[in-house]
Amino acid sequence: MGSSRVIRSGSVGVNRKQNVAGYLFLLPLLVVFSVFLLYSFYFLIRNSFNFVTISFSNPRYVGFSNFQTVLGDPQFYRSLLNTFLLAFAGIVTGLTLGCVLAVFLSFHFRGRGFFSSLFFVPTMLPIAFVAAVFSLLLEYNDGLVNNIIRFLHLRILDLRYLADPHLAMFSVMSVSVFLLGLPIMYYSAALSTLSTSVFEAAIIDGAGLRDVFLLILYPMLTNTHLGIIMTMLLGCFREMERVFLMTDGGPGGVTEIIGTYIYRNVRSAGSNLGFVSAAAVLVLMVALLISLLQFAFYTRRNKG
Repeated sequence: MGSSRVIRSGSVGVNRKQNVAGYLFLLPLLVVFSVFLLYSFYFLIRNSFNFVTISFSNPRYVGFSNFQTVLGDPQFYRSLLNTFLLAFAGIVTGLTLGCVLAVFLSFHFRGRGFFSSLFFVPTMLPIAFVAAVFSLLLEYNDGLVNNIIRFLHLRILDLRYLADPHLAMFSVMSVSVFLLGLPIMYYSAALSTLSTSVFEAAIIDGAGLRDVFLLILYPMLTNTHLGIIMTMLLGCFREMERVFLMTDGGPGGVTEIIGTYIYRNVRSAGSNLGFVSAAAVLVLMVALLISLLQFAFYTRRNKG
């Protein structure tokens, strides 16, 4: 008994030393990151209470006036809604098509590497490049999509996909189908950890492929579903290039998202950067609320 206690205490001491060494190794990075992050928050919050121009000289304190202006702007709510719609498109395609493709790629067949690259490579490309390509494809006069439609004499589909207010947002959302690499990566990693004995037992009991997928496999990937949902949801708050390069928030602001909304107000002549800072603070609060809800949900799920 005494020797086992000595061994356990010795292993605990070694683990503590290793943890201390790890923290010391990360300390410089954590200090630099914290300084820049905390200063960024301070700079943003301070300016949100001021009227300040692009020169940041002679700021004038205006209290909550900037926040009242942002909250009274209908375009802010529209851009926030469009941001969630963009996230919704990515979530739906990821949880459906992404999951199906990940299961398909988990089988061993000839050409599997080619198809894996076909779905993963677009995720590695800059989103600005992808948006520029789709913008050219969907262009009304010379875009490849409309040229093919005209060649096939399908005039009913010869539409202004990026200029029509009723189609522009759907056109921007359609790019999510091309960016399935990340959800597939999540699902592929999760599928590699599952035991095949569960599926073999279900097949022996007479379950069909549809039942195995919908009633057994899909529920087993719940944590992966949640991870994809939160990744897509929070990732859309960092989006800008897709909308900026495809529609620039138009036509008439119907495709405006938070990223383009803030950028448009920054580049406008004589803009009040306090207004922009207030909008950014409100967006950060929404993202923080989503993160806290995610943390609370995961904590309750793990306890249960």
